[in-house]
Amino acid sequence: MARFIIEGRRRIGGTFRPLGNKNAVLPMLAASLLTDEPVTLRNVPDIADVRVMLELLASVGVDVDRAGDRVTLRAAALKRRRLDRELCRRVRSSILLAGPLAARSGRAVLFPPGGDVIGRRRLDTHFAGLRALGIEVEAGPLFTFRRRALRGADLVLDEASVTATENLLMAAALAPGRTTIYNAACEPHVQDLGRLLVRMGARIEGLGTNRLQIEGADRLRGAEHTVGPDFVEAGSFLAAAAVTRGELTVEDPPDGLTTAVMARAFERLGRRLDRSEGRLRLAAQPPPRVAADLSGAVPKIEDGPWPAFPSDLMSVAVVLATQSRGTVLFFEKMYESRMYFVDRLIEMGARIVQCDPHRVLVSGPSPLHGQVLTSPDIRAGMSLILAALCAKGRSVIENAQMIDRGYERIEERLNALGAEIVREE
Repeated sequence: MARFIIEGRRRIGGTFRPLGNKNAVLPMLAASLLTDEPVTLRNVPDIADVRVMLELLASVGVDVDRAGDRVTLRAAALKRRRLDRELCRRVRSSILLAGPLAARSGRAVLFPPGGDVIGRRRLDTHFAGLRALGIEVEAGPLFTFRRRALRGADLVLDEASVTATENLLMAAALAPGRTTIYNAACEPHVQDLGRLLVRMGARIEGLGTNRLQIEGADRLRGAEHTVGPDFVEAGSFLAAAAVTRGELTVEDPPDGLTTAVMARAFERLGRRLDRSEGRLRLAAQPPPRVAADLSGAVPKIEDGPWPAFPSDLMSVAVVLATQSRGTVLFFEKMYESRMYFVDRLIEMGARIVQCDPHRVLVSGPSPLHGQVLTSPDIRAGMSLILAALCAKGRSVIENAQMIDRGYERIEERLNALGAEIVREE
């Protein structure tokens, strides 16, 4: 168990470069199972979830070579089809191995995946899609996937699930014939996975839309690919600068559309992001004020499938709202337990009304004070760091290793920008 000791009222500012997208690199690691040739990924963050995925791949016989932010994987001689129970329990992304492992080797046995406890995260969409592609699925204490007659199919997803879209996209890349995925997720990390698969020889049309067409290939080849920047990490660091009244420049930021999606919420909360010359900048600004809706109505920030505001940035946006003048309603539509962390912010002095599991009303600005807190999940943990950075006094965040699952060396990188954070193991 680790904890962070944070001295508040430290201004965050300077220049920051986001690392590779956590939610893109995890399915890319799984995609290495689709070929017996080397797959090399660059800009891979050294985070706990990546390390667990690499352990899972090594356990089934994938040769893993890591040097800095480069990882080369070769699945030339797969030795096992059954994944380790404890490793599966530690990451949600273990389910992403089902499609590629079964499609290429004929069989995969997984235990139920773990990950953040932010509400029910159903797997029905994965199972229905894989069955339609010719992979038999048996569910119970463990999940068994057996390839029968792999074939292309028309798939209509009952929800725009990111991980289900990724799983089906990988399996379909080896399924003879044409697969069409309707209601597909189109988040930046899904698109980035698609670009890697295309480099490997997959034929995919419609990336960036909710209708994907895949022509199955007889075999895929190795490839090299650089993982795109993590927009959630970029948004988190920009929010850290915003709540502490600092200035931050993001080098190699996410693409223009992704930036625009983030900027909408920042502007609603009184902060403007400027993009020019390949950089994204948060400048010093007057005391922030929430932008009201027409006729002065209370505004609402709600998440949803891309390009709606991403759920992974809702927690940090709530903290940002506590430091803005005005009232705003947050509507978390995707996970019924995502908002439970606001109890910790209320303990710190935030003026928040939790209307129900999905909605909270925030009135600011609220002077926060240091507290002893516990990180419940990755994104809530990052939001508690932000709250501690702008609070008066000292805060302690227990269960800090939870944050390590999604942010590399978070205390070192924030300290380089002006924070005062000490890690204790």
